[in-house]
Amino acid sequence: MKKQLVAVTVVLLVLLSMTAFAENNGGYDQQIQQAVSQKMHGSKQLQNVNSSVEDGMVTLTGTVNLYQDKLNAARKIKEVANISGVRNQIVVAGANVSDSQLEQKLAKKLAFDRVGYFDNTFNYLALEVQNGVVTIEGDTVYDTPKDSAMAIVAGTPGVKDVVDNVKVLPPSFFDNSLRVRIARAIYRDPVLSRYAIDPVHPIRIVVDNGHVTLYGSVMNTMDKNVAGIRAGAVPGAFSVENKLVVNKS
Repeated sequence: MKKQLVAVTVVLLVLLSMTAFAENNGGYDQQIQQAVSQKMHGSKQLQNVNSSVEDGMVTLTGTVNLYQDKLNAARKIKEVANISGVRNQIVVAGANVSDSQLEQKLAKKLAFDRVGYFDNTFNYLALEVQNGVVTIEGDTVYDTPKDSAMAIVAGTPGVKDVVDNVKVLPPSFFDNSLRVRIARAIYRDPVLSRYAIDPVHPIRIVVDNGHVTLYGSVMNTMDKNVAGIRAGAVPGAFSVENKLVVNKS
């Protein structure tokens, strides 16, 4: 009997707390609406964005020119006090670009993004565009290359939405050492050294917990096979998957 009373009491307390939370947030709705309107009014990129507030939940509708503007709108609203959340239903209604053109443009931008940085060889990103929706996947050594790539995609006209499937690899001294040693083994090979000359299209070396995957394009099958052999001969590599593509042109 006591257990039943305790259970009933707990349920009542939870219900009361939820009711109080809803009432408190609902009481702030007008104040939140005013703050949200001021945020929207202060940005010319968000002049066509509308908002409504119910029980502290802010819903954004309307249109913007860039996908980045849509993200910025939500970030601005999250700064407002007493909100319980943001529903971002803004439509990106900027320039219409064909999927093939958009994919080519983004691929080129991403290829040049990390040129000159030590991690360029160790990141791999691939993208696909369908009806303006960009799906980007791959692996990066740390957050900065991923964030940079996402910013490029979000700020490109024609992008309507983004699906983020990029994995930031876990920090590992062992993997860092293995990356460097495999890069040396590949790029110091007389057959493969020419791929080090073009920093935009290097042989990508992705290492995740000792497992190595090679990405990129090479001129012929021999180069692909040699790269796989060189990577596999480096001590510490648990496995090597050779996904290099032979350039047919």
